[in-house]
Amino acid sequence: MIHKTSGLLLLPLTLIFLDFILISSLANPTPITSLNVLTYGAKPDGSKDSTKAFLAAWEAACASPNPTTIIVPKGRFLVGNLVFQGNKCTNAPISFRIAGSIIAPEDFRVIASSLQWIMFDGVTNVSIYGGVLDAQGSSLWKCKNSGGKKCPTGAKTLLFTDSNNISIYGLTSINSQKFHIVIDQSNNVKIDGVKVSADADSPNTDGIHIENSHSVNITNSRIGTGDDCISIGPGSTHVSIQGIQCGPGHGISIGSLGRSEDEQGVENVIVSNVDFMSTDNGVRIKTWGKDSKSFVRNIVFQHIKMKMVKNPIIINQHYCLDKPCPKKESGVEISNVRYEDIQGTSNTEVAVMLDCSKDKPCTDIVMGNVNLVLQMVNGSAQASCNNANGLANDVVVPFTPCLKRDLLLT
Repeated sequence: MIHKTSGLLLLPLTLIFLDFILISSLANPTPITSLNVLTYGAKPDGSKDSTKAFLAAWEAACASPNPTTIIVPKGRFLVGNLVFQGNKCTNAPISFRIAGSIIAPEDFRVIASSLQWIMFDGVTNVSIYGGVLDAQGSSLWKCKNSGGKKCPTGAKTLLFTDSNNISIYGLTSINSQKFHIVIDQSNNVKIDGVKVSADADSPNTDGIHIENSHSVNITNSRIGTGDDCISIGPGSTHVSIQGIQCGPGHGISIGSLGRSEDEQGVENVIVSNVDFMSTDNGVRIKTWGKDSKSFVRNIVFQHIKMKMVKNPIIINQHYCLDKPCPKKESGVEISNVRYEDIQGTSNTEVAVMLDCSKDKPCTDIVMGNVNLVLQMVNGSAQASCNNANGLANDVVVPFTPCLKRDLLLT
């Protein structure tokens, strides 16, 4: 009887102890450390250099075993080149909560010499919430546009390289010297609700550039700039782009690809629910006229609206900026590209241009429910098609002669 009583008492006591542990863990979750850059000497006056303060805050966050939030309060914080290294971090989550603006020096040469302004190198589990990054690049644009021979290439505003599990929410990037946001050799990246702005004549100011990266999702963002709103470079796979307003700019581009022979390809890309407004291009694939083992495949462009776009749909396999242009055909293989539910107006007569390679013709091009009309009152939009093969499985305007009609629809 004593053993039975002890056993009966032991079970409830064990359950009570386990409940106590559970309640304690819920009541006392892993603490989040908050670090304010002001504590490390940053000044919100827009004139004192706060570079060291930001780096000191990062060093403390990097060493913390607990999740850490770096707070950038209201104000204007002047910083030079910032490099946040992740090789010594504990990999506990680090987030930046930015209420104010981070600004670059007015003298564009200060950050242009290092090719990037703010870089995260080899980090894991890093998030950025809100804030404004102002690279003050207008003076460099003027230098380039005036034909200055001593103008530097310029710095990318925000670069993530060799990084994993990155999130960027509600960030605004303005006046970048070159690309605004660059994702390079990184995986599992989420970009949502960002705003990118630069003058329409600002050279090479791509909004978001992706290269050698896997699983990148860009959603609900407004991008207006002097180059591609979003550009997808070699080695990019599983990229999803949805809910974008693009303009001004050069549209959304895959490429340019094939500049080197052993370059990696691009595959599994979805571009959906995008509004293009007065852009030079809409959805574009561009490759160099050179020998290459690269490829573009498994691409979907769908649910897209064009308003006064110069080149709404374009594949250009004779892309060239280096004069004189090579006379070779592109070796990049383009296959399985779908255009679905694309509507709107073209500023030029040729609304659809499929200019593919003689050596590597485009294959499995599929168009359905495409309706692009000429913005002008008189005249109709046209299609130009070379070395492309595929299927038109629904209404396609303008008629694209190289695509076979689905026999079920005739």
